[in-house]
Amino acid sequence: MNCMKSLRARRARAWAASGGFTLMELLIVIAIILILMLMAIPTVGVMKKHANETSAINSLRAITQAEIQYESTYPANGYACSLAALGGDPGSGPPTPQSAQLLQADLASGYKSGYVFNITNCSKVTINNTDKITGYSVTAVPQAVGKTGDRGFCTDQFGGAPKYDSTGGTNCTQLLQ
Repeated sequence: MNCMKSLRARRARAWAASGGFTLMELLIVIAIILILMLMAIPTVGVMKKHANETSAINSLRAITQAEIQYESTYPANGYACSLAALGGDPGSGPPTPQSAQLLQADLASGYKSGYVFNITNCSKVTINNTDKITGYSVTAVPQAVGKTGDRGFCTDQFGGAPKYDSTGGTNCTQLLQ
C-alpha cells in the first residue's frame, strides 16, 4: 500500500515539475476569463446598436435614391407613397408603378437591422383626375428603443442629411452630421 502512495506522490511531483497546473490555478484563470467576458458583453450591445443605426441611415439614403428614380421613371405618379411600391420581385415580370423593383426585399418590407421604416406624410396634387405625389417623409425608428437602437431618423423628398430624434421617435429635429 505504501508503494502505491509513493508511486502516486512521485507522479504528482513529476506532473507539477513538468509545468502542470494545480486546480486552484485553473480556477483563478477561469474566474479571470469570466470577468473579462462580463466586461465585454455591454460593449458588444453598444456596437450592435451603433451598427443598426448606421444601417438605418444608409437605408434612408437608399430609399431616397429609389424615390428619385421612381419619380423619374413614373413622372405622372410623382413619388411612391409606400415601400411596397418601391420594392417588388424582379422574377415577377417587368417593373410597374405598384412594384418598381428599386429596393431590396428586406428594406421594402419595412424591417431591417432592428429598425422599422415607413413612408408617411405624402402630399399630392390632382392633375387631370390623376393623383401625383409631390412630397413625402421617410422614418426609421428602432424596433425596441434602447436595444436595437437609440435614435429615430427621418428624411424627406428634399434629401440632404437625415435628421434624428434622440428619443427614438419620429420628431426629428437635430441634423445628423
